Amino acid sequence: MLFISNGHGEDHETSHVIRALWQEAPDIQCAALPIVGEGHAYRALGMPILGPAETLPSGGFTYVNRWRLLDDLRAGLVGQTLRQIGALRARAKEFDVVVGTGDWVTQSFARASGRPYLCYIASLSAMYEGTLKVGPILGGAFRSDRRLDILTRDKPTADDLTRQGFARVHFGGLPSLDWIRPTGLDLALDPGHKVVALLPGSRLPEAERNLAVMLRFAAIATAAGGHPLAFRAALVPALAARLPQVAANAGWTLDETVLTGPEGPNGRPRIHCPPDAYNDILLACDIVIGMAGLAVDQAVAIGKPVLQIAGEGPQFNARFAEAQERLLGLSLRTIGPPPVTDDALADGAALMQATFDDTAYLAACARNGRERLGTPGGAHRIAVRILAALGRLPEHAGDAAR
Repeated sequence: MLFISNGHGEDHETSHVIRALWQEAPDIQCAALPIVGEGHAYRALGMPILGPAETLPSGGFTYVNRWRLLDDLRAGLVGQTLRQIGALRARAKEFDVVVGTGDWVTQSFARASGRPYLCYIASLSAMYEGTLKVGPILGGAFRSDRRLDILTRDKPTADDLTRQGFARVHFGGLPSLDWIRPTGLDLALDPGHKVVALLPGSRLPEAERNLAVMLRFAAIATAAGGHPLAFRAALVPALAARLPQVAANAGWTLDETVLTGPEGPNGRPRIHCPPDAYNDILLACDIVIGMAGLAVDQAVAIGKPVLQIAGEGPQFNARFAEAQERLLGLSLRTIGPPPVTDDALADGAALMQATFDDTAYLAACARNGRERLGTPGGAHRIAVRILAALGRLPEHAGDAAR
């Protein structure tokens, strides 16, 4: 099988599908073609990579800032894409079936392979605008005789595509939810404190700028009083390595993995940044302060309320934040616009304190997450659909590719 994806989040989600697939059928051989980035999620599974895999300046987020496309073009986007298409065509006959994860770009690659393929449209949803505008390119991929199944990240999109007349559309879900499990890590939480998860994202240098904004938020929220707060930041290793610089630039101190801010009217703000603690922090928190994509999706899916701070991009900017609100609904509220002011952060801190006591809203967040993104089990559901599609392939189906 060949897995094609066009973004870091899509690589990550697909890697979980592959893990579930191998649990069901360990003998299936898999390779990957990451269109954007170096395919670290696939490499971690020991999978071979087809074609060139290089990181471009936009990181695949040209849809939130079209000017970033110019940076990609200057960095060799056209040449890289042509080499990827060449590698795909040269080796496509080695694969019985292709799975494309992502939007029209990925599905176009899957269709160009000449093999039977499944479309997992992990980055698309009808919940943005009430219906999914398919368009001619994606529509062509959906209508191809070689298209096996369409898999969606949420049930409303599956229902919408079925109403539009497409056959074999199934709700898949978020595969990564299957691995949001506690590890038993001691987060050193004090009884009576509200746990605030800080999710600044994973792409540097943007994540470092986001974390600096979150330090300002933590200082303002601590000074404002109310429920005592326990800030826990989930950082990727590359960002954790930058903590000394982040602390120095903000006027904070760093003691191993604990950031401490200047003295305020209610003491010093502290942010614990334990390594490899994402799952435990997300599950333990009372609220999420987010400047991320997939991590915020996961938080909403498991019923957490989220305050997102509109950043300056390239990924997490005002346009991305607005789209996230349409996608995730009432569970998500935005502090902004960027560049965010201290007054806006103070309003966000007040809203956070009010949220802790709003039991009706917290119950609505729990319902909203289930209704919009479904329950865990997505990796297994998609793996089962892939195996079912493989069972429908006639012998030498790839040799009859149209």
